[in-house]
Amino acid sequence: MPSSLDPRRRTAIYTLAGFIAGALLSAGVLGFGPRPVVTGIGVVEPATAASSAAAATRAAAGKPGKDAKPTAPAPTASTTPAPAATTADADADDGGMQLDMDSWPQDAPTPEQVFVAQPEALRVALARLAKRTPGKPNVYAIAFGADGSEDVFRNEAEYLDQVVATRFGSPNHTVVLENNPATLATRPLASWTNLEGAVDGLAKVMNPKEDILLVYLATHGGSDHSLLVDMDPIPLDQLDPDGLSQILSKHDFRWKVVVVNACYSGGFLPKLKGDGTLVMSSARTDRTSFGCGTDSDITYFGHAWLADGLNATPDFIAAFDKAKVEISAWEKKDAVTPSEPQIDIGAGIADKLKAWEKVAKIGPAVPFKPAGNTTPH
Repeated sequence: MPSSLDPRRRTAIYTLAGFIAGALLSAGVLGFGPRPVVTGIGVVEPATAASSAAAATRAAAGKPGKDAKPTAPAPTASTTPAPAATTADADADDGGMQLDMDSWPQDAPTPEQVFVAQPEALRVALARLAKRTPGKPNVYAIAFGADGSEDVFRNEAEYLDQVVATRFGSPNHTVVLENNPATLATRPLASWTNLEGAVDGLAKVMNPKEDILLVYLATHGGSDHSLLVDMDPIPLDQLDPDGLSQILSKHDFRWKVVVVNACYSGGFLPKLKGDGTLVMSSARTDRTSFGCGTDSDITYFGHAWLADGLNATPDFIAAFDKAKVEISAWEKKDAVTPSEPQIDIGAGIADKLKAWEKVAKIGPAVPFKPAGNTTPH
């Protein structure tokens, strides 16, 4: 019997391998079936699969209030008029908001260029982070605005950056991940991969035992508790409670504040809650929340908690209590089914946040303004 190194046997194997390779190459050249995109950061399945996932999330997402356009909030509720809520056909909304190549901005990089540029875009964003101030708890944040068809989510992601920088006295402590046609060349995309990378990067800057990680996610949510992550036609994975929990558990952050602003977002609490963690959602597990839409600047929850609440007090929990009352009044006035925002306060986190407040350089209130082409903080 010839050995494995026998030239005759190797020649036969190579001939067979060459035949198989040729057949596969021919199939690729002739375009048989969908082809994955191969890049320096891995293999991405055909866009049809990702588009189907995004479409399913859109179909599951309840979006009443999509036409609401709240007035940009002032620092306190007393000077802020309540936004008006409306309801609309979700299916029509889904079709009208879907971004395709016809609506891709002409002055932006191509979808492939944007996709391939993500590792560098995230590296640049992480390189901007300031070093922690030693001797006291620091707050670092990730803002995740995930639906590229509506400016409202970009507005909230960039506004959180301003709040952390100015109100909390912590400039360059936020990584902004967002899907928006206006920032394709200037911000990393809000994607599963970039969220993982941002968490990895913050773990190197923060003291995981001492500092507080704030994660704020704003997008549409489905009744299956999945979050819409969409920048058509770029294929992006959707995010659910298991996925977010998996990402955050990769590093041992002892203190976390996680805010999910989306319809049905109460479904995230069971997977995210725990000791040392404050979790807030804009709606009950079986309820929609309000204020998104192409004509809106800020959602109800973003308006009430992020703008009104945190401008009135740096206490995250007190700001939530204030926001819940404010939202309830708006919803009652508009005769819509209450969203009932949810909160879970894990053991120790309230005391940790109080300790942070005592040493933080709390700054002035930050008036909300819709995002523009501004330099990141």
